[in-house]
Amino acid sequence: MIMERTILHLDLDTFFVSVERKADDRLKNRPVLVGGIGDRGVVAACSYETRPYGVHSGMPMKMAKNLCPEAVVIRGEASAYSKESKIVTEIIRESVPLFEKASIDEFYADLSGMDKFFSCHKIASELRQRIKKESGLPISFGLSTNKLVSKVATGEAKPDNEMRIDYGEEKGFLAPMLVQKIPMVGEKTKQVLYNLGIKYVKTIQEMPIEVMTNVLGKNGILLWNRANGRDDSPIVPFHERKSISNERTFGKDTGDVKRMREMIRAMGENLAYQLRNGDKLTSCISVKIRYSDFNTFSKQIKIPYTSADHVLIPKIEWLFDQLYNRRMMVRLVGVNFSDLVSGNYQINMFDDSEEKLNLYMAMDYIRNRYGTDKRGNSILSWGTTMGIPNIASMGNPFNGEPPVIPAHRNA
Repeated sequence: MIMERTILHLDLDTFFVSVERKADDRLKNRPVLVGGIGDRGVVAACSYETRPYGVHSGMPMKMAKNLCPEAVVIRGEASAYSKESKIVTEIIRESVPLFEKASIDEFYADLSGMDKFFSCHKIASELRQRIKKESGLPISFGLSTNKLVSKVATGEAKPDNEMRIDYGEEKGFLAPMLVQKIPMVGEKTKQVLYNLGIKYVKTIQEMPIEVMTNVLGKNGILLWNRANGRDDSPIVPFHERKSISNERTFGKDTGDVKRMREMIRAMGENLAYQLRNGDKLTSCISVKIRYSDFNTFSKQIKIPYTSADHVLIPKIEWLFDQLYNRRMMVRLVGVNFSDLVSGNYQINMFDDSEEKLNLYMAMDYIRNRYGTDKRGNSILSWGTTMGIPNIASMGNPFNGEPPVIPAHRNA
């Protein structure tokens, strides 16, 4: 007999805004925007008070301020958000046997089999109250038999509330919702479905799976299963010390500082691309040097979660300068990113313009399409003065259409 799963989804409500309100209670009940404060900045998070004005995360800050001129605009401090996220992570780690950190403000936990003495709903409620008490932050949860339904339930429970969907009720719970409430349905898929007269999840539930396959291919099968509340995706255990690294042994020991700096920059660019391609963020950078006598030294630094070249590369170069002893020849250099968590580029919206975010997407698109050189380095390289790549000579990979920044739901 297969044991019925019990999956908890936890999401910190308007996380960045909540952290700012924790630091300054004058912000409570006021419309708040967090992100780049310049006219070309981007909204990283917005309070519920701004939503009726049409404000959402990912939009240009200038537009958000025009829509809601009375909003308080805060640049945000990524290190503060990383610190608060780690506090909540430790509480969850102490409370459940298996959990996944889906992003800086979102978690899944497997409570299957924990209801022998107490109900899983009671366990989840007590965990939520403990997080609220010890972190001072509002948090919502959804509880069901799988990750998909629990995530949707959390969205319905917000703000600062909880919702349980019992076994057998998944399909009925999803049926009256708009199709875009299903996590995999973006703007393009929504328009395809709307054009076919499919506006509500119930319509998908009533359709033969073959029809969805004809419309959306393999994604149609996945969408049909999700619309029917079916999801067997596992909890991916969270390990604090996950890392990626790159190192290079020189054919001949070198003292060429310029060559070594170019090498570690290329490594940093490659690793940062891997982070973004895998929807990961890092909060720990280390650089390693092995000298000609085989003595090996390393130095690391903790940073706010990021996957951005223009943040990571200067830190890598600073570590190298701190570490390198210019009186000795070098045999090997290496770069390591650790303390990885799942997440996207949204945390860097605090100091980035919309143009820079689009530029990163263009760089990664070109790299995916054209690959690397024979040494494994990107065909794109960050400039030494302006810190931006030159992609003009390659033409527009988007055929005149700029890449669209995916809106992050930080609710």
